Amino acid sequence: AKAGKRIKPQKSYSSLKCCSCRFYMHIFFSFCLSPGEIVVNEANFVRKCISAENSQDDLWGKLICTNFKVSFIPQDAPPKQKSLLSHLLLGEHDIPLTCLEQVVTVNDTKGKKKVLGSNQKLKFNPTELILYCKDLRIIRFCFDEAGPESAKKVCLAIAHYSHPADLQLLFGFEYQGRRYHDYKEKRVNGSTPRGGLQTPVFNCSSDWDREIKRTGASGWRVCSINENYDISPSLPEYIVVPGSLADQDLKHYSLFFADKRVPLWCWNHPNGSALVRMASIIDPLQQKKYEQRIFTAITKSHPQRSDVVRSDLDKYLPNIQDIQNAFVKIRQICVIDPFEESEERWLSSIENSRWLEYVRYLNITLHVSINYKEEDRDLNCIVSSLVQLMLDPHYRSLVGFQSLVQKEWVMAGHPFLDRCNHLKRNDKEESPLFMLFLDCVWQVMNQYPAAFEFTETYLTVLSDSMWIPLFSTFLFNSPKHCSQLLMDFAKNKAIPQGEDQVMYFPPVWDWSQQFSTKDLTLFNNPMYVGKGAACVQNGEVKTFRRTKKTYSSTLRGPSGSLRNGLKGGEDTLTRRGSLVSELKPDFSPVKDESPSERFFRDWFARPLDQQGLLIPLLIPSHVALWKLFFLRWVPEACIPKGGPITAYHKLSQLVDEIETLQSQIRQYKGSSSGSTPLTSPSGPPSNQRRMYFKSSSPHDPPTPPDFLTSSFPFTPMGNLCRRSIHGTPISKFLNGARIWLSTENLTNDTV
Repeated sequence: AKAGKRIKPQKSYSSLKCCSCRFYMHIFFSFCLSPGEIVVNEANFVRKCISAENSQDDLWGKLICTNFKVSFIPQDAPPKQKSLLSHLLLGEHDIPLTCLEQVVTVNDTKGKKKVLGSNQKLKFNPTELILYCKDLRIIRFCFDEAGPESAKKVCLAIAHYSHPADLQLLFGFEYQGRRYHDYKEKRVNGSTPRGGLQTPVFNCSSDWDREIKRTGASGWRVCSINENYDISPSLPEYIVVPGSLADQDLKHYSLFFADKRVPLWCWNHPNGSALVRMASIIDPLQQKKYEQRIFTAITKSHPQRSDVVRSDLDKYLPNIQDIQNAFVKIRQICVIDPFEESEERWLSSIENSRWLEYVRYLNITLHVSINYKEEDRDLNCIVSSLVQLMLDPHYRSLVGFQSLVQKEWVMAGHPFLDRCNHLKRNDKEESPLFMLFLDCVWQVMNQYPAAFEFTETYLTVLSDSMWIPLFSTFLFNSPKHCSQLLMDFAKNKAIPQGEDQVMYFPPVWDWSQQFSTKDLTLFNNPMYVGKGAACVQNGEVKTFRRTKKTYSSTLRGPSGSLRNGLKGGEDTLTRRGSLVSELKPDFSPVKDESPSERFFRDWFARPLDQQGLLIPLLIPSHVALWKLFFLRWVPEACIPKGGPITAYHKLSQLVDEIETLQSQIRQYKGSSSGSTPLTSPSGPPSNQRRMYFKSSSPHDPPTPPDFLTSSFPFTPMGNLCRRSIHGTPISKFLNGARIWLSTENLTNDTV
């Protein structure tokens, strides 16, 4: 089959058991390959398990392994629900090879189980294949009717191709090379237009210049001392530094920083304060000397010459293995452990995983002015991003948020290749730091739903994109690593020298490569209050304005009685030796109110400005489990016609109706000036409407559509099911029927 062409239906005849009778049937398989994709192995008459209780709902079909994905092609595919998210490059039953966490083969008759790696032998014939995925899916296939040799071969192929020996063996390199040449006729003057990509990638000085201008950072400049990565291999070629620092001094100072990472400007506040991140200084004897020189230059860049406030994050935050262990535990609780065995201790198990505790830690550190971490490539990415997200409404827009990730993660040298463990070489380097960041973002969105242009569906899809190896965003360890590999890639694929790498290996931000225009509207938040939007307060229409009062320059650090908006009497998690307790200083009672206390008191007393500062509440009851991400594949947690999607559905319809009426009014007014008014002005074309759910007609039923569930726009159908439990305390919790204050009386609780 040629890459990119639809394979002709393959016809095969075989006998299949159905209940107690045996009959013959024709099986037709059809699926589409992407450019550069080839089939490496396959097995016929495979059963995909849908239910753990019986096999009546299971699907029969063909299991295929390509150099990109694992595909299952049902012989009688059920009609696809029209309103589920449809990926343009992946089918409903497809799993990218880079998304596979473990490939487990089972032989029920012999009681054997084996986790397969690359180039391993399998000494028994598998009767089952279980795929544990990094997006938390668990998929199970049975080989009841498949030949033992074909079952063994397809399992070994999946294991081998999901453990590539080299990064350039990932399918994305073959795909983008073929795609570049396939679209050669669209090239203009030797370069390809960026296809509507609006997100700056910060690989040129002009992107940084625009960011300096946007934030008003007049005391800072773009520096090119790292061109060709001459200074640091993990920093971008262009960085922003204090205007008073000469290039020669920076080159000298770089020798004393870890990985030669000189301090990196992130963002400027309207009052002139700057957010700066920096690695540690290698030589303790030289630390004070060079820190003082850097701090002096930063102080000079401030209009009022304010002193630098520094926070050493190494002392406060968990390490990458702590975070990985917490994620493994919460995944085990939410996805793997049977509810009937864990329901009585489910809430306490979630707490004991420490995942939500780490989410709170990252938010607690957000009062710092300069982030100080040993290597500046992991937790600094989270902290600096969250600070900007809460202070600057630009980063709460879709394009702004994507530029934030590009600037503070990709170009700042976060080692995505190692942390995602795409090559499955070193489990000790694996850690879901970007996933932790997205969870922190969701927590703020959950408390301030009208402040963000994008939705939790967008965040979930972004997390899933880490496991699709077709884009440059999440594949490399640093800008230099990316540049070197893509130069070799371009040479091997006969791509002209000097071509912009974004053209032939684009970032993930051009979502039209993955989703239709219709599906992309699921990213749009109907509640979003954009810049200049009006709100009604006490019967008066008021406009949100970004004022300097909102960004008080007195905020040097929260005090004890009002730390991060928490009253002194509200305690945090009381775990012995927890980082929260270490972060919480021993403040003695004072009579006078500090500037920080006054700031928080005034801030919470004012009407909320969606375009101003956002301060998340961090007591345990305000930090919630991100259900759409952690529970979307769990059938027991799927609520028909329930969950946040029901409110999203109604709000989207309302916003669509308002925007349609506004469009009709504009058409009416435009046509009435000097011409005959339109008798029936129409709304905007369907493909230009922002909302996924369109306004309803009087004939539509008042209840939500049947396809709406708490997992929407995903579905747990086909995920490894556990035994169904109805009416248990955990099912009531998931349905939002009641909140329990403790887990001790769950067994005695009745509906």
